[in-house]
Amino acid sequence: MISLLSRRHPPARRRIPLWRYMSLQRQRRALARLEPRLLRDVGLTEDAARAEAARRVWDAPHHWFR
Repeated sequence: MISLLSRRHPPARRRIPLWRYMSLQRQRRALARLEPRLLRDVGLTEDAARAEAARRVWDAPHHWFR
């Protein structure tokens, strides 16, 4: 009798090029520098913009990993 081994490893994450992470970091820095009136123009609160800008570079959007 042959038993099949099930893999218990999570699915591998897609590799993200370094330039994408660098671009994300530049965008977050720019977001942190926006004036409140410009944040309102794009529909963000100051708190939401501050929270996004404070995220670490490896904390990338989930759609990058699909």
